[in-house]
Amino acid sequence: MTDLDFKQVLVAEDSSVIRNLLKKILLFENCKITSAKDGEAVLKKFEDEEYDLIIMDINLPKMDGLEATKKIRASKGKKANIPIIGISGNAKDRPVAEFFEAGMNEYIQKPLDYDKLIELVKKYTH
Repeated sequence: MTDLDFKQVLVAEDSSVIRNLLKKILLFENCKITSAKDGEAVLKKFEDEEYDLIIMDINLPKMDGLEATKKIRASKGKKANIPIIGISGNAKDRPVAEFFEAGMNEYIQKPLDYDKLIELVKKYTH
């Protein structure tokens, strides 16, 4: 298998435990993972590289996932339409509609339902 067989996924997650868990799951789905620990890093990586999918924590430091998503959607070109799956463990205080209004394609509550996550990754990368 070559790198060309892999889908490029940007994982935006500040928790190293969850980030590593997502990496392990995504490797089984032929994904090459790049990670970012905060919203500002997400935007920098998004500008510098091409990705097939972003998995974005809602509650990132420096710039939350919703603001980062809005900035991605406001960017120019086809990259602005990249699929974004939002994840969060403590987003219960926010209406889920807010995630979709920001431009996220999907949302999964933590603890993650791995079957659902894999289903969504396949939906957007295959």
